[in-house]
This record gives sequence, structure tokens and C-alpha cells, in this order.
Amino acid sequence: MASNAETSLLENGNLKCLSKEMRHGGRTAHNMSSSSLRKKSEIALVSKVPYRFVRDFLANLQEVILGTKLSVLFLAIPFAIAAQCNHFGRPWVFALSLLGLTPLAERVSFLTEQIAMYTGPTVGGLLNATCGNATELIIAILALVQHKVDVVKYSLLGSVLSNLLLVLGTSLFCGGLANVSKEQKFDRKQSDVNSMLLLLGLLCHLLPLMLKYSRNSSDVFALETTVVSLSRVSCILMLIAYLAYLVFQLWTHRQFFEAQEDEDEYGDGIAEETPVIGFWSGFAWLAGMTGVIALLSEYVVATIEAASDTWGLSVSFISLILLPIVGNAAEHAGAIIFAFKNKLDISLGVALGSASQISMFVVPLTVIVAWIIGINMDLDFNLLETGSLALSIIITAFALQDGTSHYMKGLVLLLCYVVIGACFFVSRSPLNQDPANVVDLAMKSSAHGILRV
Repeated sequence: MASNAETSLLENGNLKCLSKEMRHGGRTAHNMSSSSLRKKSEIALVSKVPYRFVRDFLANLQEVILGTKLSVLFLAIPFAIAAQCNHFGRPWVFALSLLGLTPLAERVSFLTEQIAMYTGPTVGGLLNATCGNATELIIAILALVQHKVDVVKYSLLGSVLSNLLLVLGTSLFCGGLANVSKEQKFDRKQSDVNSMLLLLGLLCHLLPLMLKYSRNSSDVFALETTVVSLSRVSCILMLIAYLAYLVFQLWTHRQFFEAQEDEDEYGDGIAEETPVIGFWSGFAWLAGMTGVIALLSEYVVATIEAASDTWGLSVSFISLILLPIVGNAAEHAGAIIFAFKNKLDISLGVALGSASQISMFVVPLTVIVAWIIGINMDLDFNLLETGSLALSIIITAFALQDGTSHYMKGLVLLLCYVVIGACFFVSRSPLNQDPANVVDLAMKSSAHGILRV
């Protein structure tokens, strides 16, 4: 009956119909997760400003900057810029930039949702699919420009691992403890689709690794060229699979990915679910937020080695553990909040959706961008890293196979994350700046040895 009522309202075309459709058909789990950290703005004082332009600007400023519970972290942004301009300690620049990135990721989700209220759920879904992991993508591209290929690989791998083990594990653990007397169930349809995508991405990571170890070739340059070529072809296929996933998610099987809410809890807010900022204002704020993210990401990439030396932590540990945790803290907190409310479908949508988006969109797009700018980045993430990814995906798939949850599953996933974090904490492997440079160095060393003979 509810769906029929929604359809009739949609045909009448009133604003309440749009809000309800956006709530059930257009709002993804990512939007729902981010909305849990938002707070209602009080516009009584702003409405008394006599000048309309100033009043609109202050209203937008209040909604965008103060409309989140993480607004206090915006103070870290000017401090990070001041620290960079005045040449303060580079570890301080790194830490302040990380803190500044935390609310920006949540605000990007808010702005894409605001724009979607004018364009419809399909365009909103496409915006979320491209901007949902803007922080990771920008950090990866800036690191590529500086030829820090290993930092790119570690940060992207860490994003997938943190979503699969840390976010999902914490959600299942906290949700299980909070609802220990209830049987927790979730819809397996969405998790099955994401699990298949993750396994496809894992296959594309395993093949270059196995190819390198299966061929006993003395020609290092030819082997590296083959691995890079295979990786690029695999990335093109992964992007095709991701486009098919978007069609599947936004058009043909949208009902699998709808974020379901309880009418008794949110029923009063359905009529109020209207845009709070204008369409072009949303685009302007989105562009501005993206620019700030790019600036802070550049600071993070430039100061990561200094932070590693000062704190005594390996760059691999910082990239794989700290960057994903801080960069996606807002989204992760939202997933845990909904797990407390026994809404596991939203929590799973956040964790698995983000992991799939990183694995099937951000990683292959990064390899393609590296190809365009002349850097030989491949999908060979080394044996330890790829093995950790494979086991994480397999353990997560086993945990979700029966459509039920309890705190023990979450505890196991969390402990797996702790073990992987401990492994990279003690690992001190040196960074390779660019695979092509490594090959050149090996060739020069060999030539030098021949000349000496």
C-alpha cells in the first residue's frame, strides 16, 4: 500500500512526492549514513538580515559549514594552511590536514544529495558514484603526480580493508551488542552483488602478481612491461564492470540498493525533506569543497614521509591505516550509528558499497590516469598486500553468507583488521617511487657490473 501511495503522489508531481521518492528511491546508504551526523540549522538570526544577497550567503554558510556535528573540525583547515605557509613542523601540517579532511567528505555527500533533489535520484546516484570517494581519488592522483606509487597503492588498499573489516566489523559488533536480544537480519541481495564485484577486483589484482611469480624471465624490463599491460587491460574491464554496476544499481535493480527507513521514526520529516540550498549554490559549494580537499590532500602527500620519520611509523602503516580511518571517519560513524538502530542494510550498504567503489572505480581509474601521465602503475600490490586483501574479502563473504548477524561476526572482522594493522606496523619495507624508475635502476646497476668486469 505504501508503494502505491508513493506512486500516486509521484504522478501528481508535488514537492512532497519528490521528497518521499528521494528518501526511498534516491537516497543511498551513503547519504543515509552521512545524514546521521547532520544537525538542524537555526536560521532565525539569519532571516533578520535586510539584504537578500547577504542573507542567502549567510544561510548557505550556516547550512554547509555549521550543519554538521563535525563543524568544529573545520577549524583545522586554516590552521593547516597557516602551518604550511609559515613552514611549521611538517608532521603538524600532516595531522591538521587529516583532521580538516574529515568533515569535508561528509559535506560532499550532503551537497550531492542537495543537488539530487533538483535533478532526481538517477543523477544524484551518478554524482554519489563519482564524488563518494573524492578524497581517496584526489589523494591518489596527487601522489601519482609526485611519483609516490606505493603511497597510492597503500592508501587505496587501506580504504578497502577499512571498509570491509573495520567499518563492517564495528557495525556488526556494536549492532549485535545493542540488539543482543533480537535476531538481526539483512537483505543479502546487495551484499551478494558487492561481493562478486570485490572478487572480480581481487582476480584482477591476483593475475599480475601470479604472472610475475610464474615467469622465470631474466628480462626484467619485458616482465614489468607485460605486468603493466595486463593491469591496464584489466582496469579497462573493471571500469566497464563498474558502469554495468551503476546501470544495475540506478536503473534495472534499484530496489536492491534503496535505503529503507521506518515511517514512524522519520514520518514527520518526509514533508520537510526539501532542499535547503539552491541548485547553483550547491554546485558552487561542491566545487569549493573539492578545491579545499585537493589543497589538503596535497599537504598530506607532501608531508607523509616527514610524519613517518617523526612519529616512528612506516609510510605503509600511515597510508594503509591512518589515512582511511581519518578520511572516512564521518561516513564510518554513520554506519555504526545505524547498526545501533538495527538497520544493518544501511551499514552494509556503506561498508560494501564504498569498498566496491574503491576497488572497481578508484583503483582502475588511478591506473588509467597514471598511464595518461606516463607513470607505470600496475595492479601488482605485492604478495603481503594482495594476500591481506584476498583473505579479507573471503572472510567478509563468509560472514555475510546467511543473511544474519551477531556481535561475534563483528568481533572476528575487527580482530582481522587489528592483525593486519599489526603486520604493517612492524613492516618497514622501503617505498618504490615509480616502477619504471626501479627497472631503470636495475638496468643501470647491471650495466655498471658488466663494465666493471
